[in-house]
Amino acid sequence: MNKEDNILKSANLKTTKKRLLILSVLNNSKTPLTCEDILEKTSKEINMNLSTVYRALNALTQRGILLKQLSNDGKTYYQINNREHKHQLVCSLCNKVVLVSCTPLKKFENDLCKETGFTITSHNLEFTGICPECAKKL
Repeated sequence: MNKEDNILKSANLKTTKKRLLILSVLNNSKTPLTCEDILEKTSKEINMNLSTVYRALNALTQRGILLKQLSNDGKTYYQINNREHKHQLVCSLCNKVVLVSCTPLKKFENDLCKETGFTITSHNLEFTGICPECAKKL
């Protein structure tokens, strides 16, 4: 049994070739992907339409397997919810995404937990700016 099989079984979701492929694509991506990105990457291996991808992404998101984020570019991005904190830089011109490995938010997170009583399991933080390649073109 591979990693994707285990993820689906732990969420009590039916294991299908399409879900396995979608999870594999997201597991192997260094950045969050849109539904269209996922369709493009999976279409070489299996026949799937956009509505099928959306349905699978919705089911995986509802079970907490994926994180769904509406970005400033108006697109929705998906990524595996590995319960790690997500930080990224996004270029507002070309939409390039760069993951940021660490930020000094641990104290803020601890204070927020104490203040609200929440147990924070993950968070997303997105900074928007202009990447070096786009800045050269300005």
